[in-house]
Amino acid sequence: MQPYKQLIAGVAVAALVGLSSTANAGPQGYAADGYDYARVTEVIPVYTDVQVITPTTQCRDEQVAYRAPTSPAGTVVGGLIGAAIGNNLGDHGHRGRHHSHHRGGATVAGALVGALVGNQISRANAPVHYATESRCQVVDQYSTRRELVGYDVRYRYNGQVYLTRTDHHPGDRIRVRVAVSPAP
Repeated sequence: MQPYKQLIAGVAVAALVGLSSTANAGPQGYAADGYDYARVTEVIPVYTDVQVITPTTQCRDEQVAYRAPTSPAGTVVGGLIGAAIGNNLGDHGHRGRHHSHHRGGATVAGALVGALVGNQISRANAPVHYATESRCQVVDQYSTRRELVGYDVRYRYNGQVYLTRTDHHPGDRIRVRVAVSPAP
């Protein structure tokens, strides 16, 4: 008789455990905490395009012309020639009492004009040298990058199909909240 008592006690304990798990699962078979799992039927990654700005340096080589520095000799020679011409014009243009005053002014004016002309001629005849220089500038490069923003997840629960978006891949099942309310 002893083995029968143990068997009956074992069956009673198993029945109690089974009844308590069914009671906690609720009328639909889900846990009493209001959550269950649904079967995932489709997972679609969702992307967005993000514009990325990257500053880059772009350089190009340019040919640049340089004039050699001018010698002061052209200015000096031009000034001397201009002074001589001004002195000559001042001497021939005015005879009389204020002769030296007009000649001095003409000489100074001739020297100034001659110096300017001599400087310009000296600059125009200066040798030209060419050099290659690198010119650089920073420009923005625009590109588009795709970023994963989530997953559209289609799942089936109690014969119904649902769709939600998650930020991670759910795998082959998804946790769902289940609410039960009495029927009117």
